[in-house]
Amino acid sequence: MIIERNIARYIVFTDDELSHALQKISSNKSGIVFVLAQNGVLEGILTDGDLRRWLLQTNKLDLTQPVADAFNSSFVYALDDSAPAEIEQLFSSRIEYVPLLDKQSRLVGIASRKTHHIQIADFIISDDSNVFVIAEIGNNHNGDITLAKRLVDEAVAAGADCAKFQLRHMDSMYRKSGSGAQGEDLGAEYTLDLLARFQLSTAQMYEVFDYCKQRNIIPLCTPWDANSLEALEKYGMPAYKVASADLTNHELLEKLAKTRKPLLCSTGMSTEAEIKEAVTLLKRFGSQFVLLHCNSTYPAPFKDVNLRYLNRLRELAHNGLVGYSGHERGIAVAVSAVSLGAKVIEKHFTLDRNMEGNDHRVSLLPDEFKLMTQSIREIEQALGSSDTRKVTQGEMMNREVLAKSLVCTRALKPGDVISASDIDTRSPGKGLAPYMKSQLVGKTVQRDVEPGDFFYPSDLNDVQIQARHYSFNRPFGVPVRYHDFATMVGKSNFDLVEFHFSYKDLELAPAAFLNADGYDMNFVVHSPELFAGDHIMDLCAEDPVYRQRSIEELQRVINTTLKLQQYFHRAKRPLIIINAGGFTLDGFMPTQHRQEKYQLIADALRQLDTEGVEIIPQTMPPYPWHFGGQRFHNLFMDAADIVQFCQQHQMRICLDISHSKLACNLSKASFSQFIQQVAPFTAHIHIVDAENVDGEGLQIGEGEIDFAELAKQLKQLSPAASFIPEIWQGHKNEGEGFWQALELLEKYQF
Repeated sequence: MIIERNIARYIVFTDDELSHALQKISSNKSGIVFVLAQNGVLEGILTDGDLRRWLLQTNKLDLTQPVADAFNSSFVYALDDSAPAEIEQLFSSRIEYVPLLDKQSRLVGIASRKTHHIQIADFIISDDSNVFVIAEIGNNHNGDITLAKRLVDEAVAAGADCAKFQLRHMDSMYRKSGSGAQGEDLGAEYTLDLLARFQLSTAQMYEVFDYCKQRNIIPLCTPWDANSLEALEKYGMPAYKVASADLTNHELLEKLAKTRKPLLCSTGMSTEAEIKEAVTLLKRFGSQFVLLHCNSTYPAPFKDVNLRYLNRLRELAHNGLVGYSGHERGIAVAVSAVSLGAKVIEKHFTLDRNMEGNDHRVSLLPDEFKLMTQSIREIEQALGSSDTRKVTQGEMMNREVLAKSLVCTRALKPGDVISASDIDTRSPGKGLAPYMKSQLVGKTVQRDVEPGDFFYPSDLNDVQIQARHYSFNRPFGVPVRYHDFATMVGKSNFDLVEFHFSYKDLELAPAAFLNADGYDMNFVVHSPELFAGDHIMDLCAEDPVYRQRSIEELQRVINTTLKLQQYFHRAKRPLIIINAGGFTLDGFMPTQHRQEKYQLIADALRQLDTEGVEIIPQTMPPYPWHFGGQRFHNLFMDAADIVQFCQQHQMRICLDISHSKLACNLSKASFSQFIQQVAPFTAHIHIVDAENVDGEGLQIGEGEIDFAELAKQLKQLSPAASFIPEIWQGHKNEGEGFWQALELLEKYQF
């Protein structure tokens, strides 16, 4: 049994909307929320099942109704001061959570059968969370509060989530302390002398904890005795680290458990039997805890670390959370522990390994700690999941270039039956994969196929999606290139087309592809991002020469756009979509640098002759796929930044729905709120689905976007903005992916 005291994620109020309760149930992953009156009194519970029953019984499906209309007022509970054994008896196959109430019936805790997560301050540790990285400062401040604060600063810069210290009440902890330690063994005498000289006072520790909060890093501390624990409780420490030396100190461990705070318990120097006894004690008090694998040798020999024991430690924790507290040299072991499931990593931290004190010699320097943290974050991303393997976005791009496809060897007409001799295998990989040849043989052709044409997945179907006239509430079109413009333009009632230029296209004469009489429609230009010599447009590059070339290349795009205008009778001031730049190669730039970059972009745009056109920067994804590989993007992802840029420079944007959803997923921001802020500044929209943080360009309905809600927001906030369906590879088979997207978007009434 686990008792949780950080219960905000489980709480809704009687007058909250049901939609809010549904979001809470989904986000806390427990299937339940507890419904409180405004005074904190528990009024009832609401589960997935309660919601389903309410939906079946109501005649009006309205999730804006209050939670009070649907909650269950019949529930099992226990008083907060109930013995753990009494609470344990309330669990059953039906009851997995027991609310704990104080004498005024206010909810103060939740008992559950197992640990789903542990919350320390605002950091949630769970199987799905980031690793909680602790910079163990301990006594490496050597009794100097100025040094302690500098260590905190460096821990923040190194990416630590937590700065941890140690507190001892020397007189109550040791039988001999300070100068009176003579007569102890040499090791104890040396340690006691250091501790006596290098302690910070309790008041100084409080000051350092406050400083941690100012720097937005979580302060934690190891209490080595009851007096120290009492002092830390008085301060309001959110959790405690249990030193390896005290895992067998059941009297102190019991006092720690009774604080009802999460405990991070090092297991160094303990036998397995002793670890089991500690776990039994912690379970008896319903403690939330993480067992940290540890070898308490300074430094620990690599042969003694035995990282595989993490798996056994998880079993001893009853399938609970585990971590690693390391004293070995370097960072390799700590980083490797993450791949074995460690959700907490603790390493000693110092500014100088030559300082007096035995912890300094096994501590990481700031640059080393930063490298460890960066490596941990990379491992977190690389671990992924054990779900079915999917081809990633980057692999899809390379697969198209490098792989092979099935192509036709002779002209086929609708009604012809495909034989094996009609099929050959050639690069690139734009069509059906070669292993699907047997499925293709014997199929009846539904379209005209020329020699060398690709076969597509739709050729395996009896019916193919065809373009038709569509009805939308705003101007719409499709992306085109010069070479497929003539094929695409007559297929539907387009209001516009969006030319996706390559840098080679800028050298071509429009007259070679367009009718001199022109077209009764508008057009948009999507500027290339890649130019000759692997130059990727970056209007805010640090190198002024590089930035100047980007400006010159964009001017070429503007000049080409003005030449195109004569062919499109509805074009008054054509839009030019740009990826303005601001990417980095090895990680995201510090947020404080972003405004400087936005200013460089604005300065660059002022150098252009934009008479007759409107430049609209595109909202960007966090991990854009430029030619040559994935990069990190930093600009036009945050809603507040975008709004500020548009207001300051009287500009509008191209809202790429997929890109912005990915950016919101990464930052854990509300996509609906993003649209609310950015849509009023939107001139043109790329509508496409998205998944996770880098799954862009997906077909409508294949990702995570709520298109019904999106259509309502855009109708209200940017009713005049035009759009295209920018489905990745939607142009294949004469636009088949675009027609499928338009069919779906029409149903959502865009």
